[in-house]
Amino acid sequence: MGVKAMLPSYELGFYALVVTCAVLYSGSGIFEASRDSMNRKAFRDGIKPGWHYFGRKMDVADFEWVMWFTSFRNIIIFALSGHVLFAKICSMTVPQHRAVMYMTYGVLAVLGSMGLVYLMIILSHCLVLYSVALAKHKWLCYAAGLCCLASFKVEPFGSWQSGFVTGAFDLQDVLFYGGCTFTIMRCMSFALESADKEEGIYSIFDLLKYNFYLPFFFFGPVMTFDQFHAQVSTRELRRKDDEMKNIRVSALLHVGAIIAVDIFFHFFYILTLPSDLKFVNRLSDWSLAGLAYSNLVYDWVKAAVMFGVTNTIARLDHLDPPQPPKCITMLYIFAETHFDRGINDWLCKYVYDHIGENHDNILKELVASTTTFAVTTLWLGPCQLVYIWSLANCFGLNFELWVQKFFQLGPFAKLEAKLSGAMSRRIRAAFGAVNFWAIVLYNILALNSLEFALLVTKRLLVLGFPVSTLSIWFITYCGVQLIKERERILAIEEEGRADKAKVE
Repeated sequence: MGVKAMLPSYELGFYALVVTCAVLYSGSGIFEASRDSMNRKAFRDGIKPGWHYFGRKMDVADFEWVMWFTSFRNIIIFALSGHVLFAKICSMTVPQHRAVMYMTYGVLAVLGSMGLVYLMIILSHCLVLYSVALAKHKWLCYAAGLCCLASFKVEPFGSWQSGFVTGAFDLQDVLFYGGCTFTIMRCMSFALESADKEEGIYSIFDLLKYNFYLPFFFFGPVMTFDQFHAQVSTRELRRKDDEMKNIRVSALLHVGAIIAVDIFFHFFYILTLPSDLKFVNRLSDWSLAGLAYSNLVYDWVKAAVMFGVTNTIARLDHLDPPQPPKCITMLYIFAETHFDRGINDWLCKYVYDHIGENHDNILKELVASTTTFAVTTLWLGPCQLVYIWSLANCFGLNFELWVQKFFQLGPFAKLEAKLSGAMSRRIRAAFGAVNFWAIVLYNILALNSLEFALLVTKRLLVLGFPVSTLSIWFITYCGVQLIKERERILAIEEEGRADKAKVE
C-alpha cells in the first residue's frame, strides 16, 4: 500500500529543500575539516601533493583507485583496447567463432600479465570443477566449489598458492586473488548449470570460453554461465535501436565520474579523516553523519566505475552484462543493498532464492539468508570484521521480514486499510529512514573500521540524542520520501509500457 500514492507537490518541495540544505551544511563541515587537517602529521600517508595552483592536496588513501589511474592505467587501457579491437575484427570476420577468439585473447593477456604458473593454477581449478560437474550432482558442485574458494581465502592455502607466482608489481595481489576467486564463482556456475542440463554436459571449452573472457576475468562482474553461453553463442549480431548511442553516453558518464572523484578527493578527505578517531571525534554530529554516508557513496561510485567500464566493453561485444549496483542514495531496503550486482545475482540464483523460494516463510528466509552470508563471508575472506558485517546485514535482512510480517497481522492490516495512501506512505517512510541508517552503519564496518562505526553509532544514537538523532532521522525521512516519489514515477511508467505492449 502507498507505492503509487501521491503527495502534494509543496510537501515534496519542502522535503527536497530540507535534504539539499542538510547536504550542503554537512558538506561544508567536511570541507572545513579537510582544509584544516591538510598538513596534519597523522594524515601524511593518506594525503599527497595534488593541485598546487589551488593550494590543495589529494586524498590517496584508496590504494586500488590510485593504482588504477596512475601506474596501472596504461596497462588497463592497453589490454582492454586490444580486446575491443580484437573483438571488433572477430565479430566482422568470424562471428560464429568469436567466443573462441575472446578466450584466446584472454588466455594470452592473463599469461602476459601474471605468468605461466598463475595460468596453470587457474586451469587446474577449472579442470577440478569440470571433473566434478561430470557427476551432475549439485551438492558435490557446491562442496568442491566452496573448497576451491576456501583454498584462496583461508590461510595457509592462499599464501601457498600465491607463492608459486614469481615477480612482483603493485597490483599483483589484487589481480591474483581477483582472477582466482572470480574464476571459482564462474566455475561453480558452470558446474551447477551443467548439473541442471537434461542431456549431456557442456564441454571444457565452453567453460574456458566463459572463464577467460578478459573484461570480466580480473574484476568481474560475474555473469552466470547460462546467460553468457546463450548470448555469446548468437551468430546474428544485431544492435538495438540507439544502442551505440547509449554505449557512448555510458562511456562518457564513467569518464565524467572518474574526473568528478578526482576533483572531490582534492577538497574532501573522506577516506583519510576516519583514520584519526581523535580528530574525527571533534567533528559535529552533522559532519560525522555526512562523512559516514560519503564513504558509502564513494564505494558505490568506485564499483559503478569499475563494473561500468567492463560492462561497456561487454556491450560492445553484443553481451547484456549485469547492471551496475543501485546507488546507495536510493536504498532503504536491505534486500536491495549490494555493491556487486553480478555476485548478488549469482548468490540469489544459486543460494538465496534456491533455499528461500518466495521469501515469505520466516524460517526458510532465516536459513536462506544465513547460508547466503556464509558464502559471502567466504568470498570476502573470513576475518573478525567480515564476521561482524555479515551478522549485522543478515540480521537486518531478516528483521525487515519480521517487521513486515508483524504489521501484516490482522489489527495492523485493518488499521492501515483505514488510512489514506499518502498517510500509509508517510508511515512507511518513517520506518524506511531508520532502515537507511542501519544500512549505513552496518556497511561502514567493512569500508572503514569497527572503531569508526562504533564512534558514529555512539555519537548519533547516544551522545547526540535527542536533537541530532531526531534531526538526522527527519532529514533521512525526507530523503526516503524523495526516493519513494521516484519509485512511484518509475512504477507508473512501467505500467504504461506494459499496457502499451498489450495493446500492440
